[in-house]
This record gives sequence, structure tokens and C-alpha cells, in this order.
Amino acid sequence: MREFLDKIESRQQLVCETAEQLREQITRLTEELAAAENTLKRLQSTRETILELAAEDGTGPPEALPPGYREILAVIEAAGEGLRAKEVCRAIGLAAEPRHTENTRAKLKRQVGRGILTEPEPGVFTLTTPAPAA
Repeated sequence: MREFLDKIESRQQLVCETAEQLREQITRLTEELAAAENTLKRLQSTRETILELAAEDGTGPPEALPPGYREILAVIEAAGEGLRAKEVCRAIGLAAEPRHTENTRAKLKRQVGRGILTEPEPGVFTLTTPAPAA
């Protein structure tokens, strides 16, 4: 009988230690969550302020781009030079098949039309460089 009681006591000690470790993790995670929520509040406030200032200047908020377009723009920005539609396809993980290339080219052309990208030579796309301040 003593042997069972010793096993139970040993198991109780182990579970107590585990429970204490979990309490410490919960405390740490609670602090991390609070910090993340504070950062989100600050970012939201900053965003709202920027939108208000843009509205006052008459520039209005920039139109949000769908994720596919943002991914393409990030690739072109990271490249630092002009890219062709096939190169963009490969960089975003698409096969360079005609259907993907043409779809990507259409997205690139739309961004040229919006003034976000330029096409300095046929089929090569780069970010529009802002005009120097006067």
C-alpha cells in the first residue's frame, strides 16, 4: 500500500510543478498579449491621423490594393529594377505559364494606368519614382 501512496505523491508533485510552469507561461503570454494590443491601438490611431491629415490636404486616402497586387508591388520594390511579367510570376511562386504571365501582365498594366508603376520600355515594369520636391 505504501508503494501506491509514494507513486501518488510523486505524481502530485510532478503535476504541481507542471501547473506552476503553466501559470508562469500564462502570465508571460498575458503580458505579451497586452503589449501587442497596445501596439495595435497605436497603429490604428496613427492610421486614422494620417487619413485625417490626407483628407485635410485634399489628397484623400490611398486606394487599398488587393493582396495579389501588394505582393506584386513588393516583388518589384525588392528587385530595385524593372521586371518582366514572367520574372514577377516566378518571384511570387507562380509557374511562368502563359495564363499566369498574362494575368500578371494585366495586373501590371493596371498599376501603370493608376500611376503606381511605369513601363519604361515595353514589357518592363518599375515603381513610379516620386517627383523631386520643388
